[in-house]
Amino acid sequence: MKTGTLYIVPTPVGNMEDMTLRAIRILKEADVILAEDTRTSGILLKHFDIQHGPLLAHHKFNEHQTVEPLVKRLVAGENVALVSDAGTPGISDPGFLLARECAKAGIEVQCLPGATACIPALVDSGLPCDRFCFEGFLPQKKGRQTRINALADEPRTMVFYESPYRVLKTLTQLGEVLGNDRQAAVSREISKVHEETLRGTLGELITHFTETEPRGEFVIVVAGKN
Repeated sequence: MKTGTLYIVPTPVGNMEDMTLRAIRILKEADVILAEDTRTSGILLKHFDIQHGPLLAHHKFNEHQTVEPLVKRLVAGENVALVSDAGTPGISDPGFLLARECAKAGIEVQCLPGATACIPALVDSGLPCDRFCFEGFLPQKKGRQTRINALADEPRTMVFYESPYRVLKTLTQLGEVLGNDRQAAVSREISKVHEETLRGTLGELITHFTETEPRGEFVIVVAGKN
């Protein structure tokens, strides 16, 4: 019996027009769709009139329990599509664990190209993007300062995700380690109505967000050490 395929399907981070034709087709054809939040994905599926099979929850709180039965379904021949609330699954979202276990079991894994927040922010920053390191979300507490300190001599452009509640704290801590004169850019609400990119030194960005309350989802891009 032919095993199924795990499709990792990016979904828009903002503008629904960023959904690809292939992503829509795969979601229509999949035997099972795994969603980080079934309510959020349900809105997406309804928007594109996607008639689909079972829509199951697969998130960071249950992925260790759901992986084994999902691998069994794939081995039995079912095709499974994995989506997150926005962007590409596995990039600061659930997905890695299932992809790894499928690869171990000899199940084909296909990740569709598509929306993600980090690449538009990186390219839009005006900073070198030929080589970069993606740091995702910094630890909220334990290990946070250690991780920032480890980047002191990083020569590549660095990319971080951050919430509006911690963006000023992150910029301040980065400035303390890398220097407030380090060039950086902050993008928020990528692909949404209020999309905005601010460029300058870390010190200038700290001043801006001290005076202006941060709102939306943020990507911070920081130049590497010369």
